[in-house]
Amino acid sequence: MGMWAPHPETTVDPAVGPGLLVEGGTTGTLEGPEVAVKPRSMFRRGWEVFAENRLALVGLGFIVFVFLFSFVGPLIYKTQQNLVSLNDAYCTPSAQHLLGCDQLGYDIVGRLMVGGQNSLTVGIAAAFVACLFGSIYGAVSGFAGGVVDTILMRFVDAMLSIPFIFVLIILAVLIHPSRITMIGFIAVTYWPGPARLVRGETLSLRTREYVAAVKVAGGSSRRAVLRHVMPNAIGTIIVQATFAVADAIIILASLGFIGFGIQEPQTDWGAMLSNGLNYLSLGYWWMIYPAGLIIIATVVAFNFVGDALRDAFETRLQRR
Repeated sequence: MGMWAPHPETTVDPAVGPGLLVEGGTTGTLEGPEVAVKPRSMFRRGWEVFAENRLALVGLGFIVFVFLFSFVGPLIYKTQQNLVSLNDAYCTPSAQHLLGCDQLGYDIVGRLMVGGQNSLTVGIAAAFVACLFGSIYGAVSGFAGGVVDTILMRFVDAMLSIPFIFVLIILAVLIHPSRITMIGFIAVTYWPGPARLVRGETLSLRTREYVAAVKVAGGSSRRAVLRHVMPNAIGTIIVQATFAVADAIIILASLGFIGFGIQEPQTDWGAMLSNGLNYLSLGYWWMIYPAGLIIIATVVAFNFVGDALRDAFETRLQRR
């Protein structure tokens, strides 16, 4: 029986005898104590929780596909989306037009790409503006408390009580719908939801020790909100923003469906769906099904991702 000799990657601690040098320089014995392992980062733990949700991975992959299809696709699959081509009107799917053409001769695949650019841009931008403003509003309300909180939240309750679709229709009638105006319309009607959510999170965070330490040290309320409350509520904000993108895409599609969306020669998926309904009875299925399916699939994909992000940011799952 030979003598034990230290391996180049091992070290001997006089106090405990032969041991292993593990990551971080921690020494553990070969017999009794467990080998210390460097803890995983929060990002890695969150990704592991996210990756366990197969539907979320499928949803994330589809979102990436839709982005590439909408923004990179036109560079590969070139179509004319600004000029009417009546010679190609109602043409069936073929090698030249993969999903056929509409009543004006626009290639449906190219139309889906244009609609995707508008739908995704409006959806993401509107969700960003609504969640940014709503998060700041809710954090200020929850941190201030008292009369200020009561007044601010009663205004939010009043906003939430108004049917947003009617407000959007009125705004679309008064102001010419465009990509910029639609972003503003949706953001104005959507921000109360994130505001209420972040306000509830702030009510919990403002009692934490690190927030109290800011007050004791003479720090301003603005610093406490921006540097401590909102960064610790970022998980809630990101999850809400993911759902907000899906909601914004649905809202834009709804407005486009009733004719108050982005106007010609631009389009969105809702407008394509509305236009296709007029010709479904004639058998022109390619004018309605592609737009309807891509709306459903994109919204479901964002919801799958949002559900997985919510699990990933759960404290009890982060610590397992």
